[in-house]
Amino acid sequence: MSYRLGVDVGGTFTDLLVIDEDTGETWREKVPSTPDDPSRAVIAGARALCQKAGITPEALSLFLHGTTVATNAVLEAKIARVGLVVTEGYRHILQIARSLVPGGLAAWIVWPKPEPMAPLEATVEVPERIAADGSVVRPVDAEAVRRACQRLREERVEAVTICLINAYVNPAHEREVAAIVAEELPGVPLSLSSDILPEMQEYERALTTVANSAVRPTVARYVGNLDRELKAWGTPAKLHLLRSDGGLMTADKSAEAPVNLLMSGPAGGVAGAVFVARNAGFPNVLTLDMGGTSTDVALIEKYEPRLRRETSVGHLTVRASSLDVRTVGAGGGSIASVPELTKALRVGPQSAGAVPGPAAYGRGGELPTVTDANVVLGYLPENLLGGTFRLDREASRRAVQTIADALDLSLMEAAAGIISIVNETMFGALRLVSVQQGYDPRDFALMAFGGAGPLHGNAMGMLMGSWPVIIPPSPGILCAYGDATTRLRIDAQRSFNRLVTATNEAEVGAVIATIVDEVSGELRKEGVERSDIELRVEIDIRYKGQAFELPLPFPPGSTIAELAARFDAEHLRLFTFNLPVPQELVNIRVIALGRAANVTAERIPEGTGDPSAAKLRDHEIWMDGAARPAVIYDRTRLRAGDRVPGPAIICEMDATTLVHTGHVAAVDAFGNILIRPD
Repeated sequence: MSYRLGVDVGGTFTDLLVIDEDTGETWREKVPSTPDDPSRAVIAGARALCQKAGITPEALSLFLHGTTVATNAVLEAKIARVGLVVTEGYRHILQIARSLVPGGLAAWIVWPKPEPMAPLEATVEVPERIAADGSVVRPVDAEAVRRACQRLREERVEAVTICLINAYVNPAHEREVAAIVAEELPGVPLSLSSDILPEMQEYERALTTVANSAVRPTVARYVGNLDRELKAWGTPAKLHLLRSDGGLMTADKSAEAPVNLLMSGPAGGVAGAVFVARNAGFPNVLTLDMGGTSTDVALIEKYEPRLRRETSVGHLTVRASSLDVRTVGAGGGSIASVPELTKALRVGPQSAGAVPGPAAYGRGGELPTVTDANVVLGYLPENLLGGTFRLDREASRRAVQTIADALDLSLMEAAAGIISIVNETMFGALRLVSVQQGYDPRDFALMAFGGAGPLHGNAMGMLMGSWPVIIPPSPGILCAYGDATTRLRIDAQRSFNRLVTATNEAEVGAVIATIVDEVSGELRKEGVERSDIELRVEIDIRYKGQAFELPLPFPPGSTIAELAARFDAEHLRLFTFNLPVPQELVNIRVIALGRAANVTAERIPEGTGDPSAAKLRDHEIWMDGAARPAVIYDRTRLRAGDRVPGPAIICEMDATTLVHTGHVAAVDAFGNILIRPD
């Protein structure tokens, strides 16, 4: 027997899930995160989970991991000092950028322009030139490259990016320069733009490759440490990391191209949500992944999550595919405060994190958080993690009382205010991925997961008008489930740059065939059989003269005319207009996917519709401005077909679900809780 283990590291908890690849049986574990060294919680949790499941480390075949190491490195500016090698005359490429200033009119007056990841003093020019058609205009001056390396050595760079003009057409000069740099600066990691992003638009290519270099030493250290710990544990499991686009990449690849990991953490939840949505029969779903530090939201349409050709983290936006996930600083650990200047209640984005955590955790935290407000209102009546994690309820009341005193409110009113504000914050994020993308949220179900998501899911359904609200089994570890059930993914692209009126299917097909051979070959090197490889083709398309493009699928048998018509329809949906000019095919991309995990959703026993067998006790909660009687249920004892009327609280090991007054929670055949207005 063989097993795959999925691990998701969050700001507060680390979630783990083991899947039997033969039977689909699962075991789960949740342990506090260790922010100082995330790998400690990963290894400790993996050991505890395997011991609990009776699985030897030798039986693990795959170790699948979603990580925020690259994300945190960017957000906390804990990045390597990057040297940048450019074509002579292009030294200020990162400083000139795109002249885009975020914000409204005159925002440039107050906008603090972020410092480029490769400073100007560590940017060097080399004499060389490749033409737009790939021909050599000026050969590389090797001696000039060696002098440039001396300058980089003096700048004490920790990583080097090589980005030469038109290298996406012909990478020969970048490889020649790289060979010299490797001689002059041995041991310094090199990133070539022709490897990381072989596409036109030199600024985006340079920025993306520099970002790759900036996080590469940090990610390489983390991956190396984790790999060594796994080997010391005695497991032969292959380490794979979750990419921002929801696929998997090998440990070696992740150390070489970590720019593809910038949104690795949130991608696991979306991947898990797709699996649950298919079983529940809801093709269109909004996802709400609320953890201890932040909330991630996304949109799934026809069982496919929306993808973006860009990844954004803080001020950084790079050209790397990612799931269209939006993140807000609203989580169970988000801190509530009343600034002296405004005397208005604020919640987040600051978080109590895992240490010291909310006051309820009893670890020395004193500031009021969303979790403390939920405790005060009676929404968290039981201890966490199956009773092993005790809550200090008096500490929560003391913490929230500080907000009540500052606002001259009662304790319950202050706690309810904290919950209302954090819900509005998440409401705004959900509108970003739905209404502002041209979707009506009333056409979507809402799936709430993460450790805190089920507590707020019913309220978010009311705000969005999205029904049913789906609470999957083990919602607190759905991200780890997504990590464990995703597939290896390799993609590659080529710039094409032809008007639809100046090309044909044969020319496009020839480029696709070349890329297919490349990505299929890489997957076969990882042991994936040719028959298990799934291929997908995307084409970036725009109107002639536009500066941006939209990626659209190009399935087998498609014609260019059909692609152009689909682009017109998508452009109209997004921007409400079309242009009377020809479309241009900019980039052609092929995605190769490995074999899917052998995992099937487990059906639960049928019930009678009466949930009384799962009742734990009567309870009182504060809801809609008054104290109300409620019932607490044990989710593990609910059966398919049971209906739980609100107000009610449904407890399980890794999460707590709140059902509001006037709503009913029904249990489906797979154990999903479906909340709808009564």
